[in-house]
Amino acid sequence: MKSILVGISGASGTPYAVRLLRFLKEKDYTIYLAASNGAKDIIKHETNLSYEEVCSLADVVYENDDMFAGPASGSFSLDAMVVVPCSMKTLSAVAHGYADTFITRASTCMLKEKKPLVLVPRETPLDLAGLQNMVLCNQAGGQVLPAMPGFYHKPKTIDEIVDFIVGKILDQFHIAHDLYQKWK
Repeated sequence: MKSILVGISGASGTPYAVRLLRFLKEKDYTIYLAASNGAKDIIKHETNLSYEEVCSLADVVYENDDMFAGPASGSFSLDAMVVVPCSMKTLSAVAHGYADTFITRASTCMLKEKKPLVLVPRETPLDLAGLQNMVLCNQAGGQVLPAMPGFYHKPKTIDEIVDFIVGKILDQFHIAHDLYQKWK
């Protein structure tokens, strides 16, 4: 069984995180979760769920200021991590090794241990600093996967658009799914 840390930072796009958590729970993955304070507020604004309901989808929940939590160390046994959505602040911190929160520290640990890290920024338009930070994260070994849905699978609902991005995240971890029809 794989263990995945899901970080939710303070950007729009929390439905992606919720859908990913539900999928991973359904497939019996060990799920670790952390959310920034901003994310806790955005969850309430963008979904019909409370933060506590989102937490119930995870096996272990960490506070974003808990620098003594296991995944804040490179020696913690963790298979993969995703930050979804990933705010530009979090992206910048990861790009520059500024590990001032649990999410950014765990992200930098994934990079230094050469373990899969997927960052899902949800920002538009992108400024030069954001683009440069994406390049730096990619050069450090992270996978930057902007929340840019495709439409070749002809989605009919918002849920299908969300599933496309979540499917792309799962693809990065080589996790089988049928969330969208792949190009043939």
